[in-house]
Amino acid sequence: MTPSQPFFDRRGVLKLAASAAAASVWHVQAQSSWPAKPVTMIVPFPAGGGTDAFARPMSAQFSRLTGKQLIIDNRGGAGGTLGAGIAAKSAPDGYTLFMGAVHHTIAPFMYAKLDYDLERDLTPLILVANVPQVLVVNPKKVDAADFKTFLEFVKKNPARLNYGSAGGGTSHHLAGELFKLQTKTFITHIPYRGAGPALQDLIAGNVDMMFDGLGSSASHIKSGRVKALMVSGSKRSPAFPDVPCSAELGLPDYTVSTWYGVWAPKGSPADAQARAMEEIRKACQTEEAKAVWASQGAEFPNLTGAQFDAFIKGELKKWSQVVKSSGAKLD
Repeated sequence: MTPSQPFFDRRGVLKLAASAAAASVWHVQAQSSWPAKPVTMIVPFPAGGGTDAFARPMSAQFSRLTGKQLIIDNRGGAGGTLGAGIAAKSAPDGYTLFMGAVHHTIAPFMYAKLDYDLERDLTPLILVANVPQVLVVNPKKVDAADFKTFLEFVKKNPARLNYGSAGGGTSHHLAGELFKLQTKTFITHIPYRGAGPALQDLIAGNVDMMFDGLGSSASHIKSGRVKALMVSGSKRSPAFPDVPCSAELGLPDYTVSTWYGVWAPKGSPADAQARAMEEIRKACQTEEAKAVWASQGAEFPNLTGAQFDAFIKGELKKWSQVVKSSGAKLD
C-alpha cells in the first residue's frame, strides 16, 4: 500500500457520503414538492355521472389544499374501459391519476378483450366513496306508487319497460341483470356512454328506469324529476330515509353498491403515489367534501394501498360470479 492510497480511500468515502446525503436531500425535496405542477385525473365517463359527482368536489378541495390544480379529464366510452385504457398507457410520471369505479372490476368478465389489465397496468391508491345503488323511474312514464306496485306491473308486462345504464358491463347494467335474475322478470337494457347521458334520457322520458348510483341521482330525486323506489342493501340511506331498502322488500341478496377509487399508472414514482394518497385523503375529509358525500348517501371508506388492493381483488371475485350466474351479455 502506498502512502497516498489511504488518502484517496478517504476521499472516496467522503464522496460516497456526500452523494448519499445529496440523494437523501433530493428525495425529501422531491417528495415535499409534489405536486409541482397541475395534475390530470382521467375520469372514464362523461360529465354529469356518478364518478363526476365525487371527482369534482374532491378536485376542488385537492386544488385548494395543495395550491396546484387537479384537472378532470372526462374520457367516456365503452363502459368506462376506454378511459381506463388511456390512463393505463399514460406516462408514469406522477402527474396522471385515474378515478375508476366498481365497473372496472366487472369489465374483465364482460369484454372478450381489453387493451389494459386493471391489476397489471394500474396501481390502486385510495378508495374514496361507497354509495348504494338506487332504482329510479321516470314518474311520468312509470305510474307506480311504490316498489310493490312497480314489481307487479313488471311481472305482468315482460319486456314492456327498459332501463338505461352507463354502458355494457357497468354496475348499472349488472344491477339490472341481477334484479331480473332475483325477481324473475324481464326488462330491456339500453346502454349509454355514461351514467350522465342515461340519467338525462331518463329524465326526458326516453327510457323508463335506471339502476343508478345514489350520488348522481340524489339531486333529481329531491327535485322530483325521478322517483326512487328502492336502495340496495340491508339498510336505508340516511340521505333518503323514506326510500325502502332491498332487504325489507324481500330481496335480501340484492346488494349492489357503486364505489369510486383512484389509481396511478403502474410505475409512477412511489413518493408521488404516497403524496397523492395523503392529499386525496385530506381533500375527502374536508368539511366541504363531507357535506357532499353526506348529501349523496355516500361513505368515505378511506382504504389505501394494500387495503384498497385487497378490496379490488374481492370485487373481481364477486362480479365474476354475478356475471356467470346472471348470464349477462354485452348488448
